[in-house]
Amino acid sequence: MASIDNVRSGQSLTNTSRNSTRTEHNTSSSEKVNHPSDKKDAVSLSSQSKAMGEIHSKLASSPAFDSAKVEAIKEAIANGSYRVDADKLADNMIKFEKELDGLQ
Repeated sequence: MASIDNVRSGQSLTNTSRNSTRTEHNTSSSEKVNHPSDKKDAVSLSSQSKAMGEIHSKLASSPAFDSAKVEAIKEAIANGSYRVDADKLADNMIKFEKELDGLQ
């Protein structure tokens, strides 16, 4: 390795075995970091989380509405037999508004 005196006098620096050893050491330690084959990550789910996953899958695969009920309402509207209960509708609207206020 070049001494500080050699650098001051303008002599060029040359690689020595110490520098190459340092490079080899850095390479070998980075290989260890890049290849962590000794450790494996693992995840285990509780029975409750598995049940929640099954429920989620069932809900995701089922339709968001009852198509038979929708068809019955469509038919009742078409033939004029569908009646709206104004009191029930008003109560449900008030209930909905209260639920929305609770979200804020």
